[in-house]
Amino acid sequence: MHMNTSPTQATISVSHLAKSFGQAQAVHDVSFEVQRGEIFGLLGPNGAGKTTTIRMILDIFKPDRGEISVLGGPITDAKKEKIGYLPEERGLYKDLKVEECVLYLAELKGLSRRTARERATAYFEQLDLSAHKSKKVNDLSKGMQQKVQVITTLIHQPEVVIIDEPFSGLDPINTRLIQDMLMKERQRGTTVIMSTHQMHQVEEMCDRIVLINKGDSVLYGGVDEIRRRYADNAVRVTVRGDLPDFPDVMETSRKGNEHTLHLPKGMPPQSILRQLADAPDITVEAFELAIPTLDDIFVRVVSEK
Repeated sequence: MHMNTSPTQATISVSHLAKSFGQAQAVHDVSFEVQRGEIFGLLGPNGAGKTTTIRMILDIFKPDRGEISVLGGPITDAKKEKIGYLPEERGLYKDLKVEECVLYLAELKGLSRRTARERATAYFEQLDLSAHKSKKVNDLSKGMQQKVQVITTLIHQPEVVIIDEPFSGLDPINTRLIQDMLMKERQRGTTVIMSTHQMHQVEEMCDRIVLINKGDSVLYGGVDEIRRRYADNAVRVTVRGDLPDFPDVMETSRKGNEHTLHLPKGMPPQSILRQLADAPDITVEAFELAIPTLDDIFVRVVSEK
């Protein structure tokens, strides 16, 4: 975990934000902090208030109430230069050639043409775009346009990257490439805020998350800690052979050779492992605590509210 919990270290701090548009309250009460050098997940169903929250952090909207601190205080034009933002509604100059488009946007962010070209060449190489850099943006597939967008977001080496649905339209190979790029950014000490619906990506990549639902932050903390907090006393067992009868187990469900056993409160999972080890004619292939996925938790929290 890349975390420094001292409040003075937070790269971004959001406290009790609220924002309405006419009668519609987009954000009601949202609070969270993002630490330097972590990948932070901003999660929630459609219409929960995620994009409005991002736009308030970027000073596109002013909050009706609440406090926002970015890089140690209020947002300024100088600080905006240190942020790379990739919105969900993408914006590239469709009629420009790919390389011209990237260089132009990099120069707008203060890079010299020479530095921009060096970095762009390295990115094109890394993302398998070198053969396409003279094509018009419009002639690229959605997935390739997405990769160009990511380059324009990162090319000026921002301190903070805010990226909305980074993997939309990408196949598994390109998803992995973008994942690796964001992980490298974190290693450099960049703070990455990632808003996405893809929970398995969040589980793989994020240090901490906030879940926003109906304009409120309803779940906040470390990914592992949240998953453990929502865990029942259950184990997942994969065996070859017939599972023995466990008199104390409350409920058993099965998928193929994988069994989930729900244990009474206070019963140590190790006791099941011991009984399995002693059972004749079976081979234990896997044994683990049945910790819920973020998907399960997301559905549970959102439907409870």
